[in-house]
Amino acid sequence: MTVDEGIDITKAGDRGVLKRIIKEGEGEDTPNAGCQVTVHYTGTLLDGTKFDSSKDRNEPFEFILGKGQVIKAWDIGVATMKKGEVCVLTCAPDYAYGATGSPPKIPPNSTLQFEVEMIDWKVEDLSPNKNKGILRHVIEQGTGSDNPNDGAQVTVELQGKLQDGKVFDTRTVSFTLGEGSENNICEGIERALEKFTLGEKSRLTLQPKYAYKSEGNTEMGVPPNSVVEYTVKLVSFEKVKEPWSMDGEEKLQQAKIIKEKGTNYFKSNKFQLAIKKYKKVVTLLEDLPEDAGETDEIKEQGKQLLISAHLNLSLVYLKVSPPHHYEAKDHASKALKFEPQNVKGLFRLGQALLGLGEAEQALQTFQKVIELEPQNKAAANQVIVCKKTIAQQKKREQQLYANMFDKFAIRDTQAEKQRAKAEIDVIGEKVGEWGKGEGEWTDEQRDRKPTEFEKENPNILMLDKDGQFENM
Repeated sequence: MTVDEGIDITKAGDRGVLKRIIKEGEGEDTPNAGCQVTVHYTGTLLDGTKFDSSKDRNEPFEFILGKGQVIKAWDIGVATMKKGEVCVLTCAPDYAYGATGSPPKIPPNSTLQFEVEMIDWKVEDLSPNKNKGILRHVIEQGTGSDNPNDGAQVTVELQGKLQDGKVFDTRTVSFTLGEGSENNICEGIERALEKFTLGEKSRLTLQPKYAYKSEGNTEMGVPPNSVVEYTVKLVSFEKVKEPWSMDGEEKLQQAKIIKEKGTNYFKSNKFQLAIKKYKKVVTLLEDLPEDAGETDEIKEQGKQLLISAHLNLSLVYLKVSPPHHYEAKDHASKALKFEPQNVKGLFRLGQALLGLGEAEQALQTFQKVIELEPQNKAAANQVIVCKKTIAQQKKREQQLYANMFDKFAIRDTQAEKQRAKAEIDVIGEKVGEWGKGEGEWTDEQRDRKPTEFEKENPNILMLDKDGQFENM
């Protein structure tokens, strides 16, 4: 290798991508996979023939790094560049266009050279709606391609800072991914870790929604609505099996463990964690009762666990503050699809319906509970509540309609007054017409024929020649 060729930057050390820096960049940061990078480039063959240039078009080129949107050499080389850096990448055919080339400009088996200028990049956004809530900048690349999944056991090293640079969190901690709140691990870190590879070290910038929200964290010294920055290293992790890789028996065993965790969280009033666990049970088992490859016993056990998970979700959604009545109704209904006469399902459906203002349907549902369990005092009390609510609703409706009728009556009265005024105005005009002179009628007035208006309104009172009213 000569100085002009540059250094080999491939992991394999096969000299497939050589890099030579023409102009040093700024700082120490480089982009990582998932970042949107903006570059200028000029591509040439080894004999100097130019085949493409963004500079000639005066249009910088943008792409997502590490996602296969460009040739392999670019994903490798651009990831090593700092802002403002200019370099030459020499790319062997296996890292460029291979044996086929890219006709007509790039012949088969061509080694290419690219002069690349790093203009800028946007840090990778890991937030669900890409609203910059979770930004990741990789400091040290991890190894392999595997990532932790929900329920995995992870160990991380982390340091948290406020925007003013104050460090509020430094520790090494092990926890179950998805249950990090038990260890003061915020949502943004958990979501980001699902994208980490083993040994990766990244800087995370978290908006309040994905950090400590509007409440802050007094224990850690984080004020309300704080943007925080975490440096996180994934030291180790042990994945849990994905549902698609489990047989029916494994799904049942895993679901029982997770359901028990959910119940413990519920008893501790940790409702959001309970919801996560019960939803995980549903995910594991939702297809099991219809799985033709499983025994009837496995399918029946799966169905009963699934019913229990839906009933528990309905209960938790009724307990959270404020209650989530729509979700409670949905899960109670799903349980009742399996067992239409399930008393718990009917009772929770009734509560949800009542919370949604559907008192008539709620009453019918609680009455079904009493039909199944005549001594059910809770349902009997809810029937009373429903009837009282229905009576109040009817009273409000009557008041509403009464007010509407009053408004209509007022409006009609006002309209009638306006019509009467218009008629009086007409009368006034007629009085003026026939009242010329000193109470005397002219021959023209006496012989005058009625107008169409007067014909249509024969009861209009008109002044006679003596100044008295008479009917026309």
